Amino acid sequence: MSYEARLTELGIQLPEVAPPVAAYVPAVVTGSYVYTSGQLPFVSGALPATGKVGDGHGLVPADDAKAYARTAVLNALAAVRAELGSLDRVTRIVKLVGFVASDPAFSGQPGVINGASELLGEIFGEAGRHARSAVGVAVLPLDAPVELELVVEFA
Repeated sequence: MSYEARLTELGIQLPEVAPPVAAYVPAVVTGSYVYTSGQLPFVSGALPATGKVGDGHGLVPADDAKAYARTAVLNALAAVRAELGSLDRVTRIVKLVGFVASDPAFSGQPGVINGASELLGEIFGEAGRHARSAVGVAVLPLDAPVELELVVEFA
């Protein structure tokens, strides 16, 4: 089955490529790789939540942040598709780098970024297994709770 067909089977429609919020492009192709810029969890051009991720009052709950990581990876895949014309050209998801704007007491960054990793596995199967970093940071652009980057190999 093609990856484009798999998206349909999963009921997923990729969004439009999020326009850059500064001086960069959404993705760059070099050799047989696509590198995405950091992708935020935009939905229809807006962030669904802002702030730090953690377990206290006024913080973005980890389960919500995990869903936002899923949204951010869909934005990254939209940028990949825009460069390649079709996700069916993907041969492997090489690396996912995830950043989580974290309350100082929060150490669950890997669980948050699993939202993106698990979806890549659902879409790409074995080719979606990737190297990964999940990093806690003090703040992200626009006060987003998560940001992701992908490195994708294609043929």
